Amino acid sequence: MTYEEFADTRLAPLLRYAVMLTGEPHQAQDLVQETMVRVQLNFGEQPSYRLADSVLLVHIPADRSRPYLISLPRDLEVSIPGRGVEKLNSAFYTGAGEPRPDLDAGYDLTRRVVADLTGVRVDAGAVLTFAGLRRITEAVDGVEVCLPKEVRSWHTRRTFPAGCQLLDGAASVDLLRQRRYLPDGTLDRDRNAQRYVAGLVRRAVAQDVLTNPVRLTALLSAAGKGLAVDDDGLPLTRLVAVLPELKSVDPVGLSLPVGPPAGNASRLPLDPKEGPDFLAALREDRLAQWAAQHPEQVNPVR
Repeated sequence: MTYEEFADTRLAPLLRYAVMLTGEPHQAQDLVQETMVRVQLNFGEQPSYRLADSVLLVHIPADRSRPYLISLPRDLEVSIPGRGVEKLNSAFYTGAGEPRPDLDAGYDLTRRVVADLTGVRVDAGAVLTFAGLRRITEAVDGVEVCLPKEVRSWHTRRTFPAGCQLLDGAASVDLLRQRRYLPDGTLDRDRNAQRYVAGLVRRAVAQDVLTNPVRLTALLSAAGKGLAVDDDGLPLTRLVAVLPELKSVDPVGLSLPVGPPAGNASRLPLDPKEGPDFLAALREDRLAQWAAQHPEQVNPVR
């Protein structure tokens, strides 16, 4: 089976994208979007587990300055209803259940855990499979991703050189799966997810997709069955259409501050000082000030 065939026949969603809005839809001043990226490395058509490997929040401030991409580590220590203290990626597994996982229930519990952690209400969401991601990438004729260092694929042995490069659908999926050869493992994979999202938004803006409802609908439709929306009454197109209103679509990449692994469990606790300060800045729409005060926490996405 080729890689493209694998991506198309995959039954489990490998990348899920959720959108959050704070406040009532007609009154909201702060838009927050959440992207949950989950990578499954086994090739079986019915994987025996469902783990959300990383969570990416996209915050759009009230002043419509620019988006903020925020990574939450998959190994983040959180409290999961019905399971106790566990890694963030276990929330999806716990909610989905076995032997035939309920993907909607897995998503709902993950959304609840993230909302409890951040203090941000999650109003809308979607599930995007790797097959859907590949098709959306192809629909915009590729996505430019800018890497600070070379990345080697553990799966295909492909080398992604440092610098900006235009990736087709299969290459984008290949890049977003990588963690084994990266210095910071899954944390670096999260940063590459930020770089892909940044490139996709730039590409869509350059092609006037976001300002044209017909083109936007066509782009989302290109994913086919690879995109499932849980909008809770709030259209995904309505949220995406906010992006052209921003003064700049070039995002600021950030990571939730965490401490070293706790004991032998490999769980990453929230940094006791910077973590609460960061989450307060997110809730209070002060990420610009926080990023200026913590330049070492800013991840270059271009």
